Amino acid sequence: MLPLYPEIKPYARHQLAVDEPHVLYVDESGSPDGIPVLFVHGGPGGGCDGNSRRFYDPEKYRIITFDQRGAGRSTPHAELSLNTTQHLIADIEAIREFLAIDQWMLFGGSWGSTLSLLYAQAYPQRVLALVLRGIFLCRPQELQWFYQSGAHHVFPDYWKDYIRPIAADKRDDFISAYYELLTGSNEIKRMEAAKAWSVWEGRCSTLRPNPDLAESFGEPHKALAMARIEAHYFVNHAFIENNQILDNVDKLAGIPGIIVHGRYDMVCPLDSAVALYDAWEDSELHIIRDAGHSASEPSIADALVRATEDMAVRLRPEDNP
Repeated sequence: MLPLYPEIKPYARHQLAVDEPHVLYVDESGSPDGIPVLFVHGGPGGGCDGNSRRFYDPEKYRIITFDQRGAGRSTPHAELSLNTTQHLIADIEAIREFLAIDQWMLFGGSWGSTLSLLYAQAYPQRVLALVLRGIFLCRPQELQWFYQSGAHHVFPDYWKDYIRPIAADKRDDFISAYYELLTGSNEIKRMEAAKAWSVWEGRCSTLRPNPDLAESFGEPHKALAMARIEAHYFVNHAFIENNQILDNVDKLAGIPGIIVHGRYDMVCPLDSAVALYDAWEDSELHIIRDAGHSASEPSIADALVRATEDMAVRLRPEDNP
């Protein structure tokens, strides 16, 4: 099983101003002459960390990571104004232009897969390839499954903590109820809701329980951004049509893609990955038999590293005799 590449530090860091008041954090690592690859993080609102740079051979890739609006080190923290899917797609294109990159590969998991696919459909001529994990098509049935009725059958114990902040008479629509708390003026209730929402996702993300991962999701800075921004997006149906990605899958024609998905993914069930694979002729699907949703699971990480190695050979065969 292949491990992640060793930790590396960025060789360049940027603050890229977009629509006021948003300023994006962007960094570059690896080889400046390598294949450009953009890490597209999940959430929305999750942000990047040191591990975001470790899925690629730093001698073969120019690794770009960025924190989406309101997430991570981008500012203002957890800001919802001018924060929509269309803004994020425009931000990715702005980063490409800022870094003077002609074409690049996108690497995204969960919401990062959603955003990568939407960007590729908007700018197919700019995309060399896609490596995607934990496919999330952001359709109503997927939101219903995880936040209202579905995953709670598998995790009824964790579900009790998820529903606790919500009044009994508002539990017919958890996303709207959470959005109300997360955008309200009561700071104590806001943070209680943020932690419950975010920890629910962290607890459900792995096949084997991972208390450290769940605890990291509950860290206040991360939890508030994830919960507020996710609820903002999901109460607005992610600012896309109900089946937008699959309805426009023809725009991905000619773009090679590797899809990695855990069979026991309870956050983003496998049927979404299968639907995408069936519709996207240039894709291949790797179902990981002993994993759930998280990129931190050893079998998922192994498959992702193998995918980037595979893509390096396909995209620059002259460098891989």
